[in-house]
Amino acid sequence: METNKLKELREHRQYPEKTKVDASRAAYERDYSRLIHSPTFRRLQGKSQVFGAGTGDYYRTRLTHSLEVAQIAREAARSLARTYPEVLPEAAQNAGLIIDSEVVECAAIAHDFGHPPFGHKGEEVLQGILKRVIDRKTEEELINLPGMPTPDQAMFIQQTLRRKYEHFEGNAHNFRLIMFLEKREDVNGLNLSDAVLLGINKYPFSGLDNPKGMYRHEWEYISQIRKEWGIPDTKRTLEAQLMDLCDDIAYSAHDLEDGIKAGKIEVHEHFLRDSHLNKLIVEKIMTLEDEVWKGWTKEQIEPKVVQVLDYFLRIWNEKMPVCENDYSRTRREVKAYWVSLFVSSLGVISDGDWKKVTFVKDGVEDEDMLRTVSVLKSFAWVTMIRDLRVQRLQKRSEWVIKRLWDAFNDPIASKAIIPSDWLNRYEADQKREHPIWTWEHMVIDYIAGMTDAFAEKIYNELYGLKVGSIYDLD
Repeated sequence: METNKLKELREHRQYPEKTKVDASRAAYERDYSRLIHSPTFRRLQGKSQVFGAGTGDYYRTRLTHSLEVAQIAREAARSLARTYPEVLPEAAQNAGLIIDSEVVECAAIAHDFGHPPFGHKGEEVLQGILKRVIDRKTEEELINLPGMPTPDQAMFIQQTLRRKYEHFEGNAHNFRLIMFLEKREDVNGLNLSDAVLLGINKYPFSGLDNPKGMYRHEWEYISQIRKEWGIPDTKRTLEAQLMDLCDDIAYSAHDLEDGIKAGKIEVHEHFLRDSHLNKLIVEKIMTLEDEVWKGWTKEQIEPKVVQVLDYFLRIWNEKMPVCENDYSRTRREVKAYWVSLFVSSLGVISDGDWKKVTFVKDGVEDEDMLRTVSVLKSFAWVTMIRDLRVQRLQKRSEWVIKRLWDAFNDPIASKAIIPSDWLNRYEADQKREHPIWTWEHMVIDYIAGMTDAFAEKIYNELYGLKVGSIYDLD
């Protein structure tokens, strides 16, 4: 395909730009500015990564994590462009087979926009709330049917309600924010270029087909541009693949650094070779849907876990004397070692009628490296997410979100306590021929946009633990 045609496809936006475009700024520079200056980006500083936002000035939040992923992704993109010239615009045969460092950086900046307060626990609770709404309304409709409903009738009613109320998922909410909730001029959303939108799209599915898929409204546009670009079903752009891998790289290295700093992870033989720890990591890996573990048994996984943790300990012991036995310096150098190792192993290979960004060794996919990342991620998970105090905080966060839902769910009574701009947008949406929102999903979107601290604040105001000031702005 001609370079100009590829450029046109990639820089296209859903809505024509009405203000005069600054000719000195490229399309992706404008995207970057819109993301960085958006309220959603600023709110990431108040959202948990692993430890609760505000628990310490050292630990990562969603904001610092996103910036770190963006830095890793930008450098990785530049490196791949030097090594694999076929991903450059002048050589690529498809708009989705290009790697542009600015696009990848934008995608990385925005990849966690959709995370609700309190991390993955918040996501789990909001999804559970919507599922119960659908189940309850299904039961109500079945009761009103004459006679005994058939399984087919029950399935039809549930699917109809599922299409109406949809689901909650962080990546889907990402696009709800970027393409609808954020505001720009007289259009909804940030009106980003199509290349950046597809670079963010880790799960290119409708939410009706895949639990991690997108909401109906945003998927309508995303599926349309995927078709125009000629991207095969289920395949992602190279930029989306790279962003996703860099997120895993940051997670596996950086969250472990936070865990060591917090004292949740001890770097010595007794801790890393503990059979109970190994068992927890193996159990976590068994719950993953990673293709790289497909067909593996517990007995096969355990030696790989032991090998990776032994390697982690060996690198630590090698770095410690170089860092003058300074624990803090060693922690940072070990983190840098793992990031460098993973990024230097990235490459581009054929993937049927598409291409794949992955770890590459001798011209083929390095599955062993993929498993190493997976083990380190699972190691971080079981040592921190399953920590007693983290679990207690998660239990509290579950309670907070459920009580906020209880307060806002009534479409009549709650209008006095929901901000007027949300109510105005809801009213405007209901006048559309095909409204985006149900009342229930509008409330879910409102809660999902809160920071940890803001959710706690509203909870305390509503339930009497803390009055606050009437001059506090929502």
